[in-house]
Amino acid sequence: ERLKSRKQQLSDLQERIARLKAKLASVAKQSNQLSQSQSREKEQLQLVLQVLTEEMERLLGPEFKQQNQLIGGIPADSDYIIFVIDTSGSMQVAAWEKVKKEMINILDIYPEVKGIQVLNDMGQYMFSGNKGSWITDSPKTRENIINRLSDWAPFSNSSPVEGINAAIRTFYRPGRKISIYTLGDDFQGRSIRRVVQVVDKLNRANRGSDRLVRVHAIGFPVHFPPGGTPSASAIKFANLMRELSYNNGGTFIGLNSLN
Repeated sequence: ERLKSRKQQLSDLQERIARLKAKLASVAKQSNQLSQSQSREKEQLQLVLQVLTEEMERLLGPEFKQQNQLIGGIPADSDYIIFVIDTSGSMQVAAWEKVKKEMINILDIYPEVKGIQVLNDMGQYMFSGNKGSWITDSPKTRENIINRLSDWAPFSNSSPVEGINAAIRTFYRPGRKISIYTLGDDFQGRSIRRVVQVVDKLNRANRGSDRLVRVHAIGFPVHFPPGGTPSASAIKFANLMRELSYNNGGTFIGLNSLN
């Protein structure tokens, strides 16, 4: 029965991957004349395709050999998801609707998980009643999270280190597969190296170099004016999250638009 279930999962994944590859190929053929909406569609297709491929790898284990390397996809093989969101004024004013869309996109990739949490970059909880514990996943939970974003604005110092540290310290347990998704636009901290070292030390398994949780990041181009020069803090954020995600088994995606 278990083998039958596993085969059915693989069959379903293969069908979904085949459909997505066909759709992505169709979009790619128009790459020289892509509208903004088509560009966003292509980004989302790449993301979903990579996630499904990683899920297939998890199911097959050593039997799996990945045939195609995708750029811009986030690997996801986790049963628990934690969002760490920059709630600074710049994000609230310029990127909040895009934040909602990206969170919906990420959640849609996971039909069901064992638990969800939402913290801001300072480690403050979206739902104080669930502080230190998992929120049970359900369609209503997901709806509540997106709705709560509309008036959720705790103090932020535009540095994700406190939120990431709180997430790892509070929720990691041996055998628990967790992905942290960090969403932000800039980094106001002084030292990228210090943040990387702190997270590296905290997120290293007892033996070897395996990581306790995956750390992914999505960068919002709030401080990248069209035709202008990006702010120093935005460049620092991109550099920080690129290194953090690389070191911690995740992927950094820098969005091209806030639309």
